[in-house]
Amino acid sequence: MTAGLALALYLLGLVLAFGWRTLAQWRSTGDTGLRLDAGPAGSVGWWAKLLFLAALSLNAAGPAAGLAGLAPLDALDHGWLRAAGLALAAVGVAATLAAQLSMGASWRIGVDPHERTALVTTGAFALARNPIFTAMAVTSLGLAAMVPNPISLAATAVLVASVQTQVRAVEEPYLIRAHGAAYRAYAARTGRFLPGLGRLATPATRAVTTQ
Repeated sequence: MTAGLALALYLLGLVLAFGWRTLAQWRSTGDTGLRLDAGPAGSVGWWAKLLFLAALSLNAAGPAAGLAGLAPLDALDHGWLRAAGLALAAVGVAATLAAQLSMGASWRIGVDPHERTALVTTGAFALARNPIFTAMAVTSLGLAAMVPNPISLAATAVLVASVQTQVRAVEEPYLIRAHGAAYRAYAARTGRFLPGLGRLATPATRAVTTQ
């Protein structure tokens, strides 16, 4: 029963975050917001995209395997942990959609290096620079707690690896090029995925620390 609920919740999250959100963006702006070209095969962006797609698949495969009879890990198979996982997954789905909506017309999936949208620093983005990815990781962690089998745990690990690669190697360099000092100032005061953690040092700060 828990595995079925986890799978249904995850599929609902996919429909809202990728289907409904894309449709809403297109209706509002005439642009779907999808920037799916991650660069040539073998590039960092290509690997980040591949890992992300693998994580999405694994997040569905974990509950599906549970329904098919794959046993959970004994050390993590507790009723209280499954209940906590349900709460985390539900909060994660809601937070993902809320963070997406707070981007407004600037919402994108992927990066077009030649495009410049408004820099969003308010709402969820005042707490962390990548709240959508944070919320997705919370969702994945919740699903893994609901169905704690090796596939679900691998899904969370692969998702974290993919978003770390995407943010650090693709998105942050792009945002620095696109917004320059404005992004650097924002990144100096706002954590990467959690409040206060992963802030970027400004050139002035680096100069002081190296003296």
